[in-house]
Amino acid sequence: MTDRTIDTKVEQPLVKVENLKRLFPVQRGLFRKATNFIHAVDDVSFSIPAGESLGLVGESGCGKTTTGRILTRLDQPTDGAIYLRDGQEMLNIADIDKDGMKRFRRRVQMIFQDPYESMNPRRTIFDTIAEPLQVQGIGRLPEREERVAELLELVGLTPAPTFMFRYPHELSGGQRQRVAIARALVIDPTFVVADEPTSMLDVSIRISIMDLMLNLANEFGVSYLYITHDLAVARYMCDRIAVMYLGKIVELAETEELLGNPQHPYTRALLSAVPVPDPSYVRPPVEIKGGITKAIDPPPVCRFVDRCPWATDYCRNNEAPPLEEKSSGHFVACHLVEKVS
Repeated sequence: MTDRTIDTKVEQPLVKVENLKRLFPVQRGLFRKATNFIHAVDDVSFSIPAGESLGLVGESGCGKTTTGRILTRLDQPTDGAIYLRDGQEMLNIADIDKDGMKRFRRRVQMIFQDPYESMNPRRTIFDTIAEPLQVQGIGRLPEREERVAELLELVGLTPAPTFMFRYPHELSGGQRQRVAIARALVIDPTFVVADEPTSMLDVSIRISIMDLMLNLANEFGVSYLYITHDLAVARYMCDRIAVMYLGKIVELAETEELLGNPQHPYTRALLSAVPVPDPSYVRPPVEIKGGITKAIDPPPVCRFVDRCPWATDYCRNNEAPPLEEKSSGHFVACHLVEKVS
């Protein structure tokens, strides 16, 4: 593991990720050991302070969801460390034991992308939301019913008694996602990974779900890792944005700084693809070329070099650039972006 920790000027982070890696073996045969690996997450570092949200942005297959699954311990890292604040200490949750997992689950939850697949169709809405309370041994049945009813009211499913004993197939997509949010927040977690929670919903109800999540974050003091491929959504939801490409973070900054002053050519390409609500606007051509590089055993050079319009021989013949602070609070992984003193 490389000894390269990214200091993002967060003095008291709630979550701190250092040099995180996740490699998936490529199967070559039933009795043959894998010698090739997909580098889904490769040397990723960032911090999230308490009460703030970080947007993780990038195209499909770049490693966003894998990063989120590792942070919630639904997947194991190959290497690296993940720290979660517990009082004055930072506990490495990558090494958490079975006894500590129950406490960890109470503090960290995940909202999944697909509200149709993330619920058991044979369980009622009450059973779905109350399950974390049952697993954690919180309250008796009357108290759990009261808590579930309270969460249903908070997420806008009212009157709560008419929803508690329905089944998922009786709800719309937006209602199911509200149930998923209630399930994630029912045990008062401090950190929630939201994996594109509005991408499966109609445009007409996305904004209501995003407003709901923001309001609940303020009410419960929750920090989000908000995974999305939509920069407009990231701008609405997040205090800072990290742009990910092929397993690596290539740029990280405060939201308005990153969107108003993008430094990495990949970030610029993403912004150039954002729709403009003006039929007379003529979009300039996107500068990047070719298709996404394969993630199987990529060479140690910059992952973006084959598509980069700026690439030079130096980029092709040297190791991938680290994520460095080029200006105050603005981190970029590019050999050709100079530091601003």
